[in-house]
Amino acid sequence: MKYALTLVLCLLLAILPALGTEGYPKTIVDSANRTVLIDKPAEKIVPMVSWSYEPVYILGAGDKIIGVTVDSKNEYPWLGSPNVTTKESVGTYRELDYEKVISLKPDVVIVGASKASEIADKLAPSGIKVIGLQFVDMDMFPGELRTLAEVLGEDEMKKAEEFLAWRQNKIDQLKAETDTISPEEMVRVYGEANPKPWLTACNGTGLNGLISLAGGMNIAEAIPADRHLASHYAYVDAEWVLKENPQVFILAETASPTTTGYQTEKTDKMDDLVANLSSREGLNQMDAVKNGRVYLLKGLCVEVAAHSFVGAYYVAKWLYPERFANLDPDALHKEYFEKWLGVPYRGIWAYPQAS
Repeated sequence: MKYALTLVLCLLLAILPALGTEGYPKTIVDSANRTVLIDKPAEKIVPMVSWSYEPVYILGAGDKIIGVTVDSKNEYPWLGSPNVTTKESVGTYRELDYEKVISLKPDVVIVGASKASEIADKLAPSGIKVIGLQFVDMDMFPGELRTLAEVLGEDEMKKAEEFLAWRQNKIDQLKAETDTISPEEMVRVYGEANPKPWLTACNGTGLNGLISLAGGMNIAEAIPADRHLASHYAYVDAEWVLKENPQVFILAETASPTTTGYQTEKTDKMDDLVANLSSREGLNQMDAVKNGRVYLLKGLCVEVAAHSFVGAYYVAKWLYPERFANLDPDALHKEYFEKWLGVPYRGIWAYPQAS
């Protein structure tokens, strides 16, 4: 009898962990169209994709991050409790330090879709799962956030649905107005990413998505993206842009250092940047520059799909100031930071300031 009771107790101890992880193991399909088996909710993760940090913190899982890229420390010195800068460094978003990653023994590494198979092959012998998620495209974002939440656990899945409902409500409020804008009324926009001149946003970029959501017409939307460039951008020439003669020019500050952002308090450098852009040969002949409609937007408001709908609010106010006279993008931005990231809102993210 004593042996039987001991055996039952051992069996119970063996199955108790599984009782706490109902639904696992499970398979997920990532953004690289790879099927990945998840044995249990991930407790230790390494995000290689810079745009995945905000989604992780939105889900309340910042404490599960055990290693971060150098790029994220530079981009997010303000993010999270525990703060991103306190985490172990594991290389860059372009090249992981595999030895360091393996030593940390994460359950999951989040990587870009294009590198998912390559990195998975390198980490497979260590038993580390690799998930390819982009977090750039606004339309793909809900599915990607749900996939991330499934990897992390039940609490995160609930948080994902809460955030997505809130986000969709804000998007719907904006679309209710921008959907009434006729093609003839649409403001024509030229969007560029620094640091190189004439690098423009094509279909599939965060910048194109938020211009569309804001009711604008991206003059480069139909241009085929350069396959040698990241994130669906392409180079154009000044002659083509002048021929299109956009009414508005938006520079997405995606390269560091930036003049906009969380730690920015003064506008001196922004004034200088706008002046330099306005005097650039080619740009200076366009209606956008002649009419003083040159704007700066922090890259996190552009390429981070968790964040870019806020960027669309800034752009909508720039494109249609009379139609959106009562729109307050900064108020929405503050709500996003304090309700979902758990970080006090500060800085200058869009210039000239729309609110």
